[in-house]
Amino acid sequence: MLSKATTLKAGLRTRVLASGQSVSRQRRMLSIHEFRSAELLRKYKIGTPAGRAATTPEEAYEAAKSLGHDKLVIKAQALTGGRGKGHFDTGLKSGVHMIESAEQARDLSSQMLQHTLITKQTGAKGKPVSAVYVVERVDAKHEAYLSFLMDRQTKRSMIICSPEGGMNIEEVAKRNPDAIKKFYITESEGLQPETARQVAQNLGFSSEAESDAADAVTKMYKIFKDKDATQIEINPFSEVVGQDTKVMCMDAKFGFDDNAAFRQEEVFSWRDLSQEDPDEVIAKKYDLNFVKLQGNIGCLVNGAGLAMATMDVIKLYGGDPANFLDCGGGATPETIEIAFKLILSNKKVDAIFVNIFGGIVRCDYVAEGLVAATKNLAVSVPIVARLQGTNLEEGQRIIKESGLKIYSFDELDPAAQKVVELTEGKN
Repeated sequence: MLSKATTLKAGLRTRVLASGQSVSRQRRMLSIHEFRSAELLRKYKIGTPAGRAATTPEEAYEAAKSLGHDKLVIKAQALTGGRGKGHFDTGLKSGVHMIESAEQARDLSSQMLQHTLITKQTGAKGKPVSAVYVVERVDAKHEAYLSFLMDRQTKRSMIICSPEGGMNIEEVAKRNPDAIKKFYITESEGLQPETARQVAQNLGFSSEAESDAADAVTKMYKIFKDKDATQIEINPFSEVVGQDTKVMCMDAKFGFDDNAAFRQEEVFSWRDLSQEDPDEVIAKKYDLNFVKLQGNIGCLVNGAGLAMATMDVIKLYGGDPANFLDCGGGATPETIEIAFKLILSNKKVDAIFVNIFGGIVRCDYVAEGLVAATKNLAVSVPIVARLQGTNLEEGQRIIKESGLKIYSFDELDPAAQKVVELTEGKN
């Protein structure tokens, strides 16, 4: 199950998007590259095209030779959708190419590796490509869509399938919603054979392929449960010809619950830090929940719910939050300084709003960290600190005697009004 902070942050993203702001969401689930997903599928004896990953052009050449096929595909490995319609900073069009020789694999990989792939999902910043995946080209008779998810509303696992695959599922939902079927799984019962069979029947495959499809669905659900997955998306899931199995996963996207990292060591060893925002990597290291926004008021709060309430109050008084940052109940001088660094990495920040409710963490301890961080980082923007709770008076004394430009409050509304006042006309 996802943590409370993760669930609250999903709500944050919905609220921010609804208000028209763009948001760079901190990754609270691990995503892995396609070649890693294929490796996991093969371990569970689920059909996938033969393929090998490469991190250098020479490795790509050797991978193509070793596969022993004339018809191959080379795919840039970047954690983004729409790779085939993307382009590289080298000028190369598309992150997916049909090839017919090892020499082509070497040439194309040299234009992909250590370069940036730009897609609709990445924006202009793009994603770096540190590996390519050379894969056997398989003839598909029919392409379908299949995914496994956790449904928050029903608190059950859910399978979504459609006979229309190989395309954006959101487009299918908009154009032909009846083509999408959902199946819910009760945790105590697990995936029943009859349900797996019904899923297979809704994929648009021939009757000869339905048995293999049901078997693959059952095995994928086992991965979903065994590996604490939050998402398995196979698009396209194809009926194929000329293979040992009648169905194959032609592309795969996997996500895994961060809270399960302690028991999924192999899966989490596949994490590719180059695909993640450097600030978010740092935040995760120090157990900070951090989301970048587009405003100019930096926020440092303890508690995900309080952090969202703080942002709401800032908006209420006409301000614009620059981030969501929940330092949790274990805030220390070190984590407060790291939090300040993350906030100030955004050059648009004109003020910082610290809102701490001292329960698990003491106000005087937070005040010490706040003063130390302000001095160590030579913070030049004004800071508004609203402290409430355990050792409030001592915390306020520490701030007052520091001689720093920190505006201290013990109530939320006047503190929010002050930080908005300090940033008026600057965004």
